[in-house]
Amino acid sequence: MTRTRLSALATTAALVASGGLLTATPAAAAVTCNSPLWKAEYYANTTLTGTPKLTTCDSVISENYGLGDPAVTTLPKDNFGVRWTLTRDFGSGGPFTFTAEAQDGIRVSLDGVRKIDLWKNNSTTQKKTVDLTIPSGRHTIVVHYVTWTGAANVKVAYTPRTSATVDKIRPLTPAGFTVAYDKTLNQVTSRWTANKEMDLAGYRVYRRLTGTTAWSRVGGTTSPLTATTFTNSPPPTGQAYAYEIRAVDKAGNESVGTVDLPITSVDRTAPGAPIGLKAVENALRGVDLTWTAPTATDVAAYRVYSDGTLVDTVTATAYSNQWLTPGTTYAYTVRAVDRAGNVSAAASASFTRSGDLVAPAPITGLKATPREDGVFLEWTPSPESDVKYYRIYRAEWYDNGEGETGWVAYKLGDYLGPDASSYLHGSAPDGENVLYGVVATDTWGNEMDATDPGMNWVEVTELGTPEAG
Repeated sequence: MTRTRLSALATTAALVASGGLLTATPAAAAVTCNSPLWKAEYYANTTLTGTPKLTTCDSVISENYGLGDPAVTTLPKDNFGVRWTLTRDFGSGGPFTFTAEAQDGIRVSLDGVRKIDLWKNNSTTQKKTVDLTIPSGRHTIVVHYVTWTGAANVKVAYTPRTSATVDKIRPLTPAGFTVAYDKTLNQVTSRWTANKEMDLAGYRVYRRLTGTTAWSRVGGTTSPLTATTFTNSPPPTGQAYAYEIRAVDKAGNESVGTVDLPITSVDRTAPGAPIGLKAVENALRGVDLTWTAPTATDVAAYRVYSDGTLVDTVTATAYSNQWLTPGTTYAYTVRAVDRAGNVSAAASASFTRSGDLVAPAPITGLKATPREDGVFLEWTPSPESDVKYYRIYRAEWYDNGEGETGWVAYKLGDYLGPDASSYLHGSAPDGENVLYGVVATDTWGNEMDATDPGMNWVEVTELGTPEAG
C-alpha cells in the first residue's frame, strides 16, 4: 500500500486529497475547528501525550497511512497516534449508528464514556458497529487511534437511524419564529432558525382561521420545506389567521408547533384586465403597446411585463419599448393595479421584431486599381435585398522593429449607398503595398467584422516610390 504523507506545512489542496483534511497548522500554532469538523492531533507516540506534532481540521475520519510516516519528518514510521475531537449540537438527539474500523487500535467515546474499544495491535483491519441513543443538545465525540507497526488505516462515522420503526423522537420545535405581513401584496413571510438535528427532513407551515382548531398545511404539503423562510398568501377575506411552524425528521416524526403568530388579511377585489392589448412595431424598431382601460374606476397604474419580467409601471394606456433584438419574438402582458394594490389578470399580446442578426455575405469581385489620385475600388454589388450601405476598410503593414508585425485594418469614414459598386480612395501615390476590403451593412446594422476569415481582401501597390522609413 501507499502511505498518505502530510507535511506540517502542507497546503489545503494536498490535505483534502489525502483524506478530507481541511487545514494544517504547525504544532506550535493554536487551531480551532468549527463544528462539525473534527480537530485532529498527531502524536509521535502511542500514549497520545505531550505536545501534538501536527494539528489539523478534518471533515471526515477516513485515512489510509499505508506503511509510512503520515507527516513527513514529523512523526515516526511506526508507533504514532491521533486524537480526533468533535463537539456539536445534536438537536433533539435520537438513535445513531457508530462505525469504526482500524489497523491498529481505536477507541470511540461519547461524552467521556467509551462506546467502542478495539485497542490492540493487528495485522488486519478490525471493525465494530454500535447503535446508540444520543440525548438532545451538545455532545462531544472523541476518537483515539494508534498504530504500532505495519500498515495503518482508520475510519470512523456516525449516522442517524431514520427508520420509522426505530426513531420515535420528535425534532425540537423550531426557534426564532416570526411572521411579517405585506398588506400590499397580501403575503405572509414566515422565518425561523434552522434546527440542529442531523436527521432533519425539513419544516411544515400551518395556518388556521382564528377561533377554530382546524389547521391547514400551507407549506411543505408534499414534502418538507428545506429553507427557513416561506411566503404564503392567506385568503383575502379580511379575517384573522394564525401561523405556526413544525419540524419533521426523516422518520416522519413531527415536532410540537411553535407559538401561534396572528395576522389579519385585507380585502382584495382586483380590477378587470386591460382590454384589447395590441403590439405594433414603431419607427425605432421597437414596439408600441396600447390597450383600453377596464371598467373599474379605481385603476391607478398598469404593470407591463416582457417575457414574464416586469419592465415598467405606467399610468397611461400605452407603453413603448425601444431597441429590441431583430428577429426576436416577445411575449407582453399588461396588468391593471388599483389604488389598494390589487392586481388584475393579464392581457397578453406577442410581438416579433422585424429583421435579423445575420451579417450580409462577403463582398465578391473586388478589384483595386492604383491611380495618381488614389486607389479606385470596384466590386460586385451584394445580391441581398436588405443592404443599407457599404463601408471601406484599408489595411497597412505594421512593423515596430521589435518583432511585432502584421496587417492593421481601419475603417474609412465614408458611407456608400446600397447601389454603390465603386469607390475612389484618395491617397498619396507613395508606392505603399496595402489591402482593401468592402463590407455591406444591412438595415438592422449587421456587418462582417474585418477580422472575419471569410472577408475578401484585395492587395494593391500604390503608384509612386515608397517613402523612406
